[in-house]
Amino acid sequence: MQQSRKQEENISPLARISIMMKLTIAIAICLVLCLVLLLPSSNISNRHKSDLTTNGLNNSERQSEKLLGGLLATGFDEKSCLSRYDQSMSKPSPYKPSGYLVSKLRSYEMLHKRCGPGTKAYKRATKQLGHNELRSSGDECRYVVWMPMFGLGNRMLSLVSVFLYALLTDRVMLVDQRSDITDLFCEPFPETSWLLPRDFPLTDQLDGFNREHSRCYGTMLKNHAINSTTIPSHLYLDIFHDSRDHDKKFFCEEDQAFLGKVPWLVVKSNLYFVPSLWMIPSFQTKLIKLFPQKETVFHHLARYLFHPTNQVWGMVTRSYNAYLSRADARLGIQVRVFSKPAGYFQHVMDQILSCTQREKLLPELATPETQVTNTSRSLKLKAVLVTSLHPEYSDHLKNMFLERPSSTGEIIEVYQPSGEKVQQTDKKIHDQKALAEIYLLSLTDELVTSTRSTFGYVAQGLGGLKPWILYEPRDNKTPNPPCVRAMSVEPCFLRAPLHGCQAKTIKITPFVRFCEDWKTGLKLVDVSDEL
Repeated sequence: MQQSRKQEENISPLARISIMMKLTIAIAICLVLCLVLLLPSSNISNRHKSDLTTNGLNNSERQSEKLLGGLLATGFDEKSCLSRYDQSMSKPSPYKPSGYLVSKLRSYEMLHKRCGPGTKAYKRATKQLGHNELRSSGDECRYVVWMPMFGLGNRMLSLVSVFLYALLTDRVMLVDQRSDITDLFCEPFPETSWLLPRDFPLTDQLDGFNREHSRCYGTMLKNHAINSTTIPSHLYLDIFHDSRDHDKKFFCEEDQAFLGKVPWLVVKSNLYFVPSLWMIPSFQTKLIKLFPQKETVFHHLARYLFHPTNQVWGMVTRSYNAYLSRADARLGIQVRVFSKPAGYFQHVMDQILSCTQREKLLPELATPETQVTNTSRSLKLKAVLVTSLHPEYSDHLKNMFLERPSSTGEIIEVYQPSGEKVQQTDKKIHDQKALAEIYLLSLTDELVTSTRSTFGYVAQGLGGLKPWILYEPRDNKTPNPPCVRAMSVEPCFLRAPLHGCQAKTIKITPFVRFCEDWKTGLKLVDVSDEL
């Protein structure tokens, strides 16, 4: 003992420090090794939990969230409808669907699956069509049949309107398939069809439905043929730009109470009549929950319903990849000339230039004093997509920016997918090209449209864009100002019922305004934007 103590006493202070440092290092190494040995099991456990969350039980929810914020249902065959899943060209929507809307759409899909074509409920419901009068029981399926009328823009606007009516009234919407709808759009509802079967009992009568028909609701009101004690098995609704006052009573509360009991409604319309649905008191509470942002009705419902077929989507993707994808910015210009005869007019071309340059959408041409000479920096590319029946408008723009540089130094490339001179409604390839152009316009960053053009309305709604609207020229002169910025992304209800049961409601409803481009029309606006 004494000897070991003496040895310790003989150790120098420096040696003691060295021993302590070595001991500390050894302990630290031991601790690190222990931690390393423990980490793999912990990581495996955490990674396993993570895999369960992202790839297991919650995979369906993740996929649904990816599909337009949960707007679309999952479970479709991806290859059969590429446009539903293709995210390569999509830009994030500035508007998120409400949870109530998503829930309502899932409920509607279950209703459609239970009551749609081929089901026992559908077969029972079609048998009712053989009776002139019936007593409706509350648990039966009820239907609204949409008939395609006028051009593609009109059809898409009226189809969204009818679908919203179906959501509000718990009806199943079926669409007449005798036109080219199957060449344009995929099925929107999972595990069922929205197509009215060709053997529908009233198929032979559908084309004959008009305002003179004995089952036209407006005509029956006019002739005092409506009896609240008996319910007809079906009625025809005429909702057009020139509908009569009796037809417009469709938008009255008391008439909706009666129509709600009729099992089958057939609708023909060329209008976006959504704003007037908002002013029916029994609908308004539901609508506010469905669309807290009131100007998003068409945006959400159109993106839910309309998914171009693979043939149309191929046209969209090829044009986008070839002409738009490389650009730093994209401008869409939709030109519709309503004068007769239509065609290329210099005052319209002047109007387009006046609007786009005044609003800084397109640069002016360079002068010797303004020409950008610094070519060392990377110049920005702006792609301009022009849609018109007349190619002369895009040709003029293209030549203008080829002949002289822009004052900003931007490179301007102009592209027009087609110019067919005349609208050819109901021709398959023409409608497919038109649909592809609507989607291309919706993919631009900024948009210029023509007054009261349904084509432009659909493009702005799909893209969630507030366009600059070109005023309609008068006396072959360029309007001053040439254009106006839209109040909202919503389309205009061009011929709204201003003098009927909703006349007072229109005046006191802050979120319904007269359209910028058509003073007899109404549109939805989000008044919160103004606060």
